[in-house]
Amino acid sequence: MKINADFTKRVAVHFDQTDWVASPAAGVERKMLDRIGGEVARATTIVRFAPGSAFAPHTHDGGEEYLVLDGVFQDETGDFPAGSYVRNPPTSSHTPSAREGATILVKLHQFDPADRTELRRSINGKGNAQLFKDAHEEVRVFNLTAGETLELDATEGLELFVIEGSLQESGEEFTNWDWLRLPPGTRSTATAGTSGARVWTKTGHLAQMV
Repeated sequence: MKINADFTKRVAVHFDQTDWVASPAAGVERKMLDRIGGEVARATTIVRFAPGSAFAPHTHDGGEEYLVLDGVFQDETGDFPAGSYVRNPPTSSHTPSAREGATILVKLHQFDPADRTELRRSINGKGNAQLFKDAHEEVRVFNLTAGETLELDATEGLELFVIEGSLQESGEEFTNWDWLRLPPGTRSTATAGTSGARVWTKTGHLAQMV
């Protein structure tokens, strides 16, 4: 399966304009943002867990990174409420579930194979913050006031996800849970809407894909 697999192109996916697709696990649905592969894939996905749903135990050969958007996500290591940012490196394993339901943004099979760094952070109550950085990539969260601009340096590619609020980029409006991917070698500017915007970004990780 290939979804938005041409990393030389700008891609925008609007949450309200895409459908939920059932996963192999009962009660778990997905909106696929990009994907290369079958059920085990290099993938960026919004995943919704119905109350009481779970995935079978599994190992992340290529690592897993997620941001909890709504509800409380769980595994053997604890409970992760909305605003939790988690990195489970290659070779890690867990049994994810959501007793009361949860929605997450998750990226799979996109780690440096040598990465063994586990990370659990909360973005709640924080301003602009660097969530993670290594030689391969940088992950940040920005809180923009109304009309504030954010320079998007996609020299090595960039992804932007609107957690809340709204912004405009290249004349296109992005609101809650919308996603934008800019190809390596480009630059752009995003401007927050009248209510401001809270956004998650990742840079430096797409150059090897083109």
